[in-house]
Amino acid sequence: MNTISIIPITSSDVLALQNISKQTFSEAFSDTNTPEDMELFLAKHFESQKLLRELEEKDSLFYFAQTAEGEPVGYLKLNIGQAQTEFQVAEALEIERIYVLAAFHGKKVGQILMEKSLQVAKEMGKTYIWLGVWEKNEKALAFYRKNGFEAFSTHIFVVGDDAQTDILMKLYL
Repeated sequence: MNTISIIPITSSDVLALQNISKQTFSEAFSDTNTPEDMELFLAKHFESQKLLRELEEKDSLFYFAQTAEGEPVGYLKLNIGQAQTEFQVAEALEIERIYVLAAFHGKKVGQILMEKSLQVAKEMGKTYIWLGVWEKNEKALAFYRKNGFEAFSTHIFVVGDDAQTDILMKLYL
C-alpha cells in the first residue's frame, strides 16, 4: 500500500471534504437506511456552507488521510471545548467523525487517523477521548474496543427522520 500521510484540512478544501464526507457516509450506512433518510442527512450535514462554518470553528480540527499522490482516502474531525457535540468539558477531546473510503478499509487508514487523534489529545493535555458510534455498527465498535475505548452511555443520532442509538465510548489517556 502507498504511504498514508495526515494533513490538516483548510477552508480551501471544503469541496474535497464535502465529497469524501458524502461518499464515506453513504458507503457506511446506505445499506441500513432508507434512500430518503440518507438524502436528508447528506443534504443537511454535508452542505458546503455548513462544512465551511465547521472548518472555521476554532475548537474543531479536520485532517485528511491521503495517499502519496495526494488523494484523500479518509478524514477526521476532532472537537474540543464548546465545539464538542456533548459534555463540552475542558479535559476531553471528541472524535466526531472518523471515516475511510470503503476501498481503503483493512489498510490501516482508520488506525492512522486514530493515532493522530491520540497524538492531538496528548499534545493538548487532554485526560480522555470520547466518541459516539451507532449501536449496529459492529465493525466500528470492534475497532474502538481494540483501541481501548469503553462504553459509558448512549445518545440519539438522527439520520433523516430515523432516530438511532449511538453508544458513547471513552478512552482515558
